[in-house]
Amino acid sequence: MVMYAGRKLQIAWFIQNQPRIWTTGKACGCWALCARLSICICCLCSRGSLKCDTPRRSSGQLFPEILDALRSLESPSISLSLMKLTSCLERALGDVYLLIGKDCPFLLRDLLASEELAQVFGQPVMDVLQVFVGSPRGLNLRNVLWHGFAAPPEVPPEYCSMLVLLTVGLGQLLKGYLQQTNFTLAHRPFVTLTSVEDLIIFPDVTTEVLSVLEEVMKKSTFILKIMLPYWEVALTKLKSHRFADCAILLLVQLETGLRKVFAEVNECPKRLLTAESTALYTTFDEILAKHLNDGKINQLPVFLGEPAMEFLWDFLNHQEGPRLRDRLSHGEVSLPEFPKAAATQLLAFSFVLLLRFIDEDLLSVFKEKAAVRSLINLAVAYVSRCHPASQLKKQVLSCGGRLGAWPLRPLPEEAGREAARSEGDSETDACSSLIREIMAELCCHVPETHRAAHLSGPLPPEEWPRLLHALCSIPVRTLFCPRAVLEVLAVLRRVSSHCHRVCDQVAACVELRRRQWEDRSLRSRQRRNYLRLVRSMKLLSSMLYLILLLIALELINIHMVLGKNASEYQQYLRFLKCVLQYTENLAAYTSQDKNKWDEAVHLTHAALLKIWTFTEKKQMLTHLAKKSMSKVI
Repeated sequence: MVMYAGRKLQIAWFIQNQPRIWTTGKACGCWALCARLSICICCLCSRGSLKCDTPRRSSGQLFPEILDALRSLESPSISLSLMKLTSCLERALGDVYLLIGKDCPFLLRDLLASEELAQVFGQPVMDVLQVFVGSPRGLNLRNVLWHGFAAPPEVPPEYCSMLVLLTVGLGQLLKGYLQQTNFTLAHRPFVTLTSVEDLIIFPDVTTEVLSVLEEVMKKSTFILKIMLPYWEVALTKLKSHRFADCAILLLVQLETGLRKVFAEVNECPKRLLTAESTALYTTFDEILAKHLNDGKINQLPVFLGEPAMEFLWDFLNHQEGPRLRDRLSHGEVSLPEFPKAAATQLLAFSFVLLLRFIDEDLLSVFKEKAAVRSLINLAVAYVSRCHPASQLKKQVLSCGGRLGAWPLRPLPEEAGREAARSEGDSETDACSSLIREIMAELCCHVPETHRAAHLSGPLPPEEWPRLLHALCSIPVRTLFCPRAVLEVLAVLRRVSSHCHRVCDQVAACVELRRRQWEDRSLRSRQRRNYLRLVRSMKLLSSMLYLILLLIALELINIHMVLGKNASEYQQYLRFLKCVLQYTENLAAYTSQDKNKWDEAVHLTHAALLKIWTFTEKKQMLTHLAKKSMSKVI
């Protein structure tokens, strides 16, 4: 199926008149040209200094690789080169834009149409760039390639060589502009894909799995036959440890294959061929959405199932995920430093996806291999790790762990005697009593399957951490969460974040003061303050556990918020924001420059009264869930 054929080059003059050396067997002669102009390339695209004298330094290594691809005339390699060149160029042009402008446009077409870049390079040059990469009315090479519309034979090598020459020309123009204005070009740092470590569920792809995958690629109807060379090159890149190249090709072809399935399950075959200037592109944004543009339910999520959708959303869409397609296509990550784990996770997921589109008999044969069965089982069990609800669970457990590690060691002997003489604070006792009552009320709403069967009566404090882990193990629906759910999650995450801060501050402060007490370096006032800190620690520990358990209970019932009317919803948000205000103030009082421990107790007492009052109204989500369950029974 030809998806890009027919797009006519609107500036044929450039192609006809460019140096043919870039696409002929004499391509090796262009190394000298590249060496002479490398200063211009590095000026625009390198992460090094303008004194760079080799095209292989940092981003400059891309250009010799492109020349190798042009010399080989291998279509998949030329398409891959164009994709990497356009992303590198977009990032570099954004850096140039920031010489004059403030907020760099997110979309390449807006960047190319900006007055700032026209001021640096001249409007005629920007017009040429727009024809190549910036407008659906031109070649639009970047979008057509990155969204998987172009098959390997449909991308002439002349396009790639012309864009290289344009990039060199931009470097020359930029060099002159910088010399004329005495400006210094500062390149933005690359994004580090740290979140990938949290997404590793598949083991490294073994030789056995790769051999099966090579066979599956030829049999799976998910892959358009004309696109098969891209998949083959992706495997080659993985084997040669070119992980960014592998990921780029996999992402593009996943979009191509999913667009095909999207068009089939939604019975809209015309959406498959939308790479024209008169039609909207069908991209991941629409493919992975809940609804179609006409408001109908998108059938692809139903067809793929939640685990597959959650994986795609984690890797591509969630703001706290790696957003691999965005990062790579906009040039935000260093290609040589692209993590192996990201490429292998994508490949393993793609393998499982391809298996869904082969003959049942053949699938049964492949499933006889333990490695294949393992990958399928892991994919089927996938749950979101980057959704706000998942991130909240992670925050709560992390905070609980830090709270459990508080240094509640015995006081120095002298400090212990002084602390004993000052015990019996009535407000602290009142707070402890309220915590026990609220905790007993909350524990009544813990699912029976997660209660401690051997315990009767109120849950003792030593069991609170176990309960916290049990609640966070309960699955929560995360796909396509409504706005109200996301809004509540955002507030709860801010509460959890402040609790985390308090945990760290108190732990650091008590350790510091303990050492100072033992060293006898504390003044009289600081000694009294240290004793107030020690007296309040047990109370603060119980209070923070209470808030974490409240968050965990509300989280497992988060979708009950949709059952509230507008007035009830606003009242509920006000309650959560009161808790948020308490944690913000507590974080301020427990900071090392404040050390207001008596005030922290007063603050805690006031917050507990508000929580108890709201709890009595039975308007928390855990209360609504119990009412809903009672109606069903």
